[in-house]
Amino acid sequence: FPGILSNPKLVLVHRSSNVVMNQNVTLSCCFASGSPPVRYTLFKHNQQVSSLNRSDSTPALFTFTISSASDVGPYKCKAEHNTSSDGKYSNSLNFTLIEPISKPVLSSPTSHTTKGQNVTLSCFAENGSLPITYIFFKGKQSISPPKMMHEREAAVIFLFINSSTDSGTYKCKANNSFPNSMKYSNSFNFTLAEEKSHSQALIISLVLILLLLAIGFALAIPFFIIPSYKASE
Repeated sequence: FPGILSNPKLVLVHRSSNVVMNQNVTLSCCFASGSPPVRYTLFKHNQQVSSLNRSDSTPALFTFTISSASDVGPYKCKAEHNTSSDGKYSNSLNFTLIEPISKPVLSSPTSHTTKGQNVTLSCFAENGSLPITYIFFKGKQSISPPKMMHEREAAVIFLFINSSTDSGTYKCKANNSFPNSMKYSNSFNFTLAEEKSHSQALIISLVLILLLLAIGFALAIPFFIIPSYKASE
């Protein structure tokens, strides 16, 4: 008579439990103690998926494709002898379906600022599996440590605008556990309002100086040019 089976162990072969859509995966089911022959049955959501018979102690391998969100599990397998009702169930196993990140958007409540002002930048990827890690850049230099967000919300940094060089160009980068998922955002620049006001003030000052010179020249005509003309007569 076959020996009493132990509860089988269900494990994922080779790959991580993180999977992407249309990925092939293989589950292995095998008992630790008992004797063959054994019939293995794989279940998903308590519904039978497939069955395999083994006449020796080699594991039963179940290969299938993750084609929808419902394929992530939970999975269990059952090991039993054909001649008895001593079926034992394995541990439960789930996959985690991951999806790539969409291009993040870098934004600020205002694009106009002045020297000495505090501003904020936020970076947000609308789609992609959590957690998502964000890094902010000015030019090609990182200006923040990685910010890992476990909720669907933007990463935010605070900046102090101290000079015209602080106006930009800024970008952010986002990635998650999806292979090669790194994406860069749009570029963002601040406009320094006081630089604009300085240029306007300079133009106005030049116009006023030219106007005063013209008025002064017009006022000088009766006192210098006309008397000298009369003297020459």
